[in-house]
Amino acid sequence: MNASETCKTEVDSIVERKKMTIGKKEWKLPLLQGGMGVGISLGNLAGAVAKEGGVGIISAAHPGYREPDFYENSLEANKRAIHSEMEKARKIAPDGIIGYNIMVAMNHYEEYVKEIVKAGADIIVSGAGLPANLPAYTEGSDVALAPIVSTEKSAKVILKYWDKKYKRTADVLVVEGPSAGGHLGFTPEQLTRFTPKAYDEEVKKVLGVVRQYEEKYQRHISVVLAGGIYTHEDYKHAMSLGVDAVQVASRFVTTEECDADERYKQAYIQAKQEDLMIVESPVGMPGRAIKNALMEKVAGGTRVPPIHCLNCIHTCHPATTPYCITDALIHGAKGELEDALLFCGEKACEAKKIETVKEVVASFRFFE
Repeated sequence: MNASETCKTEVDSIVERKKMTIGKKEWKLPLLQGGMGVGISLGNLAGAVAKEGGVGIISAAHPGYREPDFYENSLEANKRAIHSEMEKARKIAPDGIIGYNIMVAMNHYEEYVKEIVKAGADIIVSGAGLPANLPAYTEGSDVALAPIVSTEKSAKVILKYWDKKYKRTADVLVVEGPSAGGHLGFTPEQLTRFTPKAYDEEVKKVLGVVRQYEEKYQRHISVVLAGGIYTHEDYKHAMSLGVDAVQVASRFVTTEECDADERYKQAYIQAKQEDLMIVESPVGMPGRAIKNALMEKVAGGTRVPPIHCLNCIHTCHPATTPYCITDALIHGAKGELEDALLFCGEKACEAKKIETVKEVVASFRFFE
């Protein structure tokens, strides 16, 4: 056997060892693209990632924000967009794995989940709360279910609940750490306490919980680590903990295929470490975002009342909320940066240029 054949055999063995499936589809790369809303990861980005062999994820956070009747009938506008964005992604990656990320905190959660199933999603990733009743809303379908957890405790709660009530377990478990962007499933105290080393130990504890349910159901549960995964070295470290794949989000914002406005992408490229901050969200969770005029106002105690209340988050109280998260996220998607909420991961400030999805995927060197 010559050197090239030896190398090929080694690569093949790595691919085989990491081989996973979603339904009947092969999950070719240990990569799940994080869902980013409003309007940041839609059909174009999800399709591009799926085409490369990863799992492409569309955000279910108001995908219909560009529909002409969005403010008059956001529910129906979003339901139509769930289908149109999936169709867009499917055209790009007909055989790829494509799904949706949906927040438990959203009003009409059940209706949106059922629409996602009708649209033909391969997988539903769900967080911003524990998706206790997700199996009931997807009953009769073969869509894979991936709850997002942040701690050993939350993993125990959701897996135990699904086991007892639905006699099933998760297909995929996304473990999202404190370096992630968007809503974080931690208290402010936990964000301080969970150093990188401490969180590595938490991930191992989550894996211990998962193994119990793998044994009970005699099947593999793919565990995906999320938060701060930006480079090949980040990926290698994550895999050394024993997970099956990584979730990458912020790194895909600064790609040609990302659905965000160009000005949103440039905000990442121009951001410095000191520009990243933990913000208060009307969802009731802390979040990480890029500092701008809106966030400075809110941090200073100024209230920015909603212009159009869409009654979109059941934890939001319009009369007292510091700002409307939907308005702020839509401003971001449109590139109106001063009035925007610019969610980002801890390493977003490492962005230096616009790349293609293919270039980003290649940079992770997944099978080295």
